[in-house]
Amino acid sequence: MNGPVAQEGATVRVLVVDDQDLVREGIAALLGIQPGIEVVGSARDGAEAVDLAGRCHPDVVLMDVRMPGMDGVAATALLRRQLPGCRIVMLTTFNDDEYVGRALRAGAVGYLLKNLPAAELARAVRLAHAGVAQFDQTVLAALAAGAPLRTC
Repeated sequence: MNGPVAQEGATVRVLVVDDQDLVREGIAALLGIQPGIEVVGSARDGAEAVDLAGRCHPDVVLMDVRMPGMDGVAATALLRRQLPGCRIVMLTTFNDDEYVGRALRAGAVGYLLKNLPAAELARAVRLAHAGVAQFDQTVLAALAAGAPLRTC
């Protein structure tokens, strides 16, 4: 059986990708103390994420959208080809429709904004691992309504 119940008790291996050191390290630290989550690495950009994911085989990647060099969308597309079982959730401050659409087309299974509490992020990681798509409520409402998203 697949789904949240089937994944209960499994340790979720997470890779955190963000170009801002404080944000990346903070997310990794917050997730690292959550039960059932193991942070297996962190990367500063998409190219580093692709390389590191090939070595540490995460279950879930939390990926920023905009980064210098290889952005999160390009890295997501590469990771989906190289590690098809890996779930990639975009975690960003940008909620405009162009980024959301590009991320989903690249293979992201979720799109969350960085303003969520640590416990909700941990829950989102577990659900993504279980195959449940995760979207910020403002992003989901705009997608459902077919309306353009506002830019932060």
